[in-house]
Amino acid sequence: MFDIFCMQITDDPANLPAHTQYTRYNGTHLDTIRRCVNRARTEYVWIVCNLCNYDNFDFTWQPVPWEADQIHCWASGEQEFGDTFLVPVRAFKSQEAGLKLLEWYEHINWHSEPTVTRNPWPTVNTLDEITTSYAWIKQTPADIVYDPNLWKERNLHVFNKSGSVLLVPRDCKQQFKEQYYDYPYILRHNTHTIAEQPLDVVYLSNGEENAQRNWEILKELCPRAKRIDGITGRAEAYKACAEISDTPWFFNVFAKCITLPEFNFNWQPDWLQGDKHWIFHARNPVNGLEYGHMGIIAYNKKLVLDQTEWGLDFTLSAKHGVVPVVGSIAEFNTDKHATWRTAFRECIKLGLNDDIESRYRLKQWCTVAEGDFAEWSLNGACDAGVYIAGGNDLQATFEWKFLEEFFDSKYNYP
Repeated sequence: MFDIFCMQITDDPANLPAHTQYTRYNGTHLDTIRRCVNRARTEYVWIVCNLCNYDNFDFTWQPVPWEADQIHCWASGEQEFGDTFLVPVRAFKSQEAGLKLLEWYEHINWHSEPTVTRNPWPTVNTLDEITTSYAWIKQTPADIVYDPNLWKERNLHVFNKSGSVLLVPRDCKQQFKEQYYDYPYILRHNTHTIAEQPLDVVYLSNGEENAQRNWEILKELCPRAKRIDGITGRAEAYKACAEISDTPWFFNVFAKCITLPEFNFNWQPDWLQGDKHWIFHARNPVNGLEYGHMGIIAYNKKLVLDQTEWGLDFTLSAKHGVVPVVGSIAEFNTDKHATWRTAFRECIKLGLNDDIESRYRLKQWCTVAEGDFAEWSLNGACDAGVYIAGGNDLQATFEWKFLEEFFDSKYNYP
């Protein structure tokens, strides 16, 4: 019987003949085959893998004479580029110097019988938990069997549009900084049908004038919506929304938002970008701007619950991205104080930025207003500039109680 070397890719035991020698897997199949061939004492050498099941495999098999110099490779499940080889030692050594890839070998004979199956890859929750060459990370339930090609670079395999079902190589851990896109080898598969789990929808209200009407509009469009009402403190309210969500992200719809009927509550975040909030655009009925201010937000639940510090804006203080889709009308101009407060807070934030987009939006807030309580929108925008210039406490503007007292003292209102 020929020598047998087993590549130890996992810690799992293998059911192999007693004379099998075990070798640590390091690098690629080709690197491992080179080491094993140089240690071989027989004219052929079996090179197998402890990923595979060899209960019914015949290790007494020999090639016919006209196939004597070929590498014989048995598929691993559906993967033609398998992990089971019979290698002719002399012929391999004669070609070894010119091989940068295993498939460059002059003659490879591909076998699909007898069937060699791989043991299933483990399923883990996070990248840090991966200890094998590959592991599944399934944020969406999916019954998938896939055998990746281990001959080349280890691709990150993506099985649905959102990236919530992944087969992740251990190599990804070394290059992951903030997102899976840091890894250079990503392969998407479009042959699997996976039902995405819809995100929870949470409506947040706290005494707004049209809160009940806007809630009923949302409930008609999205019957699965939940509601949080009457929580004091903005951060506390966001965390309360996160706590009642059963999904890793949830849509937060605010009481001043009139949800548009065309908004797609089946939208999914891009899991490959990692944990971040996603901000949708809203239409401002007073000055015509369309951007993320007062828009629907797909909050990452973990980020919301873990956040302990924030600046002037809870959402922008964490990792976030923008979805340039208008999902609602920002109905903030319902009375003098609400209109002023909204304009004041937003222009405080815009006034601290010097990028061209912020400057344009600030100018629009300060110069354009029409419709109900338009003058109070202009007042709030202009008051924000004076407040910043006066070196006042900017963090105080995060709290509604302070804004109410500031407004009342300035305008002797009500």
